[in-house]
Parts: sequence; C-alpha cells; structure tokens
Amino acid sequence: MKVLPVLDLAIILVYLVGMVLVGFWFSRKNKSSEAFTKASGLVPGWAIGFSIYATFLSSNTFLGVPGKAFGGNWNAFVFSLSMPLAAWIAVKYFVPFYRNTGEISAYTHLEKRFGPWARTYAVVCFLLTQLARMGSIFFGIALSLQALTGVSMKMIMIVMGISIILYTVTGGIKAVIWTEVVQGIIKTLGAMLIIYLVVINVPGGYAKIIEIGKADHKFSLGSFALNFTEPTFWVILLYGFFINLNNFGMDQNYIQRYHTAKSTKQAAKSVWLCVYLYVPASFLFFVIGSCLYAYYAQHPDLIEIIKHQVIAERLPATASASEVSQAMAKLTPADYGDKIMPHFMVTRIPAGLVGLIVAAILSAAMSTISSGMNSSATVFTVDIYKRYFKPGISEKQNLRLLHIMTVVFGIAGMIAGIGMIGVKSILDVWWQLSGIFAAGMLGLFLLGMISRRTNNHEAMAATIIGVLVILWLTFPKLIPEQYAALRSTLNTNMIIVIGTLTIFLVGVLLTKVKTQAVTATK
Repeated sequence: MKVLPVLDLAIILVYLVGMVLVGFWFSRKNKSSEAFTKASGLVPGWAIGFSIYATFLSSNTFLGVPGKAFGGNWNAFVFSLSMPLAAWIAVKYFVPFYRNTGEISAYTHLEKRFGPWARTYAVVCFLLTQLARMGSIFFGIALSLQALTGVSMKMIMIVMGISIILYTVTGGIKAVIWTEVVQGIIKTLGAMLIIYLVVINVPGGYAKIIEIGKADHKFSLGSFALNFTEPTFWVILLYGFFINLNNFGMDQNYIQRYHTAKSTKQAAKSVWLCVYLYVPASFLFFVIGSCLYAYYAQHPDLIEIIKHQVIAERLPATASASEVSQAMAKLTPADYGDKIMPHFMVTRIPAGLVGLIVAAILSAAMSTISSGMNSSATVFTVDIYKRYFKPGISEKQNLRLLHIMTVVFGIAGMIAGIGMIGVKSILDVWWQLSGIFAAGMLGLFLLGMISRRTNNHEAMAATIIGVLVILWLTFPKLIPEQYAALRSTLNTNMIIVIGTLTIFLVGVLLTKVKTQAVTATK
C-alpha cells in the first residue's frame, strides 16, 4: 500500500477538519428551516456566484476533463462555450421568476400549472440527477485518492461522505455557500499549480506541448459537420446549452441560491460571475489534459505501466498472458484517460504539494456533493413529505427532517458512487445520466412557462410521449433485431435536446389542436 508523506497527510487532514469546523461554526445561527435552506436571504451576490461556480467545477471537471482532453481533444470545451447564452436567458427570465414566487422549491409552480403529477415527476427527475451527480463525484475522488494511498475506493468514499455530511447537516446552505467560496479558490489555484508542475517536467516546455498537441490534433473542438450521431461541435453545443439551461432554470442546487441573495439584482450577478469564472477555469483543465498528453508522449514506458494497471482492474488474476496481451492491444487513450492525472501526482509531484492538490480535488468533490445533499433534502421535505404526508409539520420537525434527509441523500450518493466503480470515463457517465434525467424536467418547465394556454391533459400527454422518446434514445437495443432499422443512431448527448423539444413541441401542438377544436364547436 502506498503511503503519502506525513506533510501531505497533515495538509489533507487539516483541510477536512477545517471544513467540518465551518459547519459547526454556522450551526450556531442555523436554528430554523429558513436559515438551513435560504440562509435567511442574507448572502452577498459575489459569494453566491463563487458558490455556483464551485458547484459547476466538480471533481468531474478536475479529473474527467483532463482525462477527456488526454484521450481525445478539446471537443468537450464546447460545453463551456454554451454557458453565456443559457446564463443570459436565466438572468432575464428564470431568476426574476423564482425570486417573485418566493417558493424555495424549484418545482412548486409546476403543480400550480399542471397539477400534482407534474411537480412529483420533476422532483423524481431531479433526485435521480442528484444521485447520478453525487455518485460520479464520489467515484472520481476515490479513483484519485486510491492511486495515491492504495486505500480501497469504498473506504475513501465512506470517509469523505462522513466529513461532507457533518458540515452540511450542521451548517445548512450558509455553510455550503461559504465553504464553496473557499473551495472555489483552492481548486482554481490547484489547477494552476498542476499546469506549472507538468510544464516544468516536459523538456521543451510550452512550445513542445503545443507542437505535440498540434501534431496529434489534440486542440480540435470536434467536427463541424452536421452529424448528430457523433459528438461533433454542434452536438456538444446543443447539449451544453440545454443542460446549462436546466442547471440555471430547473436545478434546485442553483434555484436555492437565488433565494439566498439579498435582491434579484444580486442573484443575477451571481449567475454572471459563475460564467466569468467557469469558462476560463474549464479552459485550464483542458490545458492540463494537453500538457499531460505531451508529457506521457515523451514517456511511453509510463503509459505501459498505466495500461497494466487498467488491465489488472478489468481482468481476473487468473487471466493468461495472451489474454492480457490482447486486452492491452485494444486499449486506447480514452480507456485510461482518467488514470493519467492520479498517476502523475503519485510519480512526479513532490511531497507537500501533493497534499495541496489533493485538497483542491477534495474541494472540487465536497462542494458539489454538499450542495446536492442540501438541495435534495430541501426538495424531499417541501415537495414530497410536506406535500403528501404531513402538510402541518412544525418548524422543529421540519428542521429535524431536513437534517435526517441530508444524511440519507449523502449515504445514497456514496452507494451510487460505489456502483460506478469500473466505468471508463467519469465525464461520459455523468453527461449521459444528467441528459436522460434532465430532459423531461426541462421540457415540462419550458412548456409551462412559454405556452400559457397549455393545460393539465396536454402537458401530461406531451410528457408521456417525451418519456417514451427518451427511452427510445437511451435504450435502442430494446428494439428487437428484426426492427433494428427503427433503433436510434443519435449520439447520447442528444437525449436532452430531443427529449426537451419533444415534450415542449408536442405540448404546444396538442394545445393548438385543442384550441382549434374548441373554436370549431362554437
């Protein structure tokens, strides 16, 4: 088992203890459900912006993005380029809408528009999205720390989960936001430090990195062909726009932060601050991936070591030499991209600095997980328990339930992370799952906001059709072989695009047909 130097372990321990103490610090004033979920509306806009930025910049970004850049190119950076347009729509329409309603839940208004089923459907989609998000982040951080320490991924997730649960349960949304401010700064500085450490280890420095990257087309944003069966520039741009529209407009993680601001203007500024920070920060992580590619291109012997590690995880110990050789030959950079940065940290980063970088990766994971736990507990309490089981719950019972559900969702996230052990790409898994669960939610929300004449029955019919289309896109192999021509060939990143548009357009069409029918009978 690898053991980190005492200095690195001390840095990591101080960071974890510090985050827990922050939670206890804020617990002193955290005596009501409003303080737990809204921070009593007293958080400045710049802090909220940093918090949203930190939620975006998860360990999926910290580990998954360099892995994608190493294994492919900068195609995934197009996701970040889509953010400004989604943010503009959010600031113009979504932020004022939620601030005016005063509802802490992002989904309460769906019941007012279409009935209880719509609210419940959106809540289920959101909670599934959060489990996928937290699971992928738990997995990502465990993947990195296992390479550094040799401790099992399950044990790492459990220790991490307990730490996050402690400060989230005690401190509420205020602790989440202010720890994310610190975490956002730490992870950004960590990215800069990694770039520096990789560059100084590449003979020829930046010039050589750019030379190798250009030669192997590592800086490409993807094909500009109008091909929606592959992750082209346009597919990722559409995916990014719709998923960011969902983030800013439907995701409780972000909606809840709008309510913590002192004013609508402050909430709007927080969205733009997130964009101004995230786009250049995500650029840094693609630079890290390209720098690592150049470094390992000069050290093919290290690539062989990483390949053997991957094969050892995938094949049983009894596998023959020929089986191992055949499996090795089939590996591509995309198969081991997520292993590259942890390996570099183990082999090339000096003692002390490893602890700082691990703290940065931990901050990337903890900020998003704590946010997901708090928002999931809020949604469950408001939209499920108080709606269906006990509407007259007392303030004391409400706060206790928020604490209990925060713990429950933290544990559920750990279980989801354990279930993801063995996946090839963290970023690919997260993008696919988020697209599946968010598609129906966003389509229904846009239908309710834009088509004011659409009523319950049209919305329900459109949602059912949309869910069927999402299932068709997600599980094409469920269609029997004799009907293979009917299987979807679209790239999985198109699920949220097609699913959202299906629900919205079908709802509008059914409303128009109904209106014309009513007019004709008069």
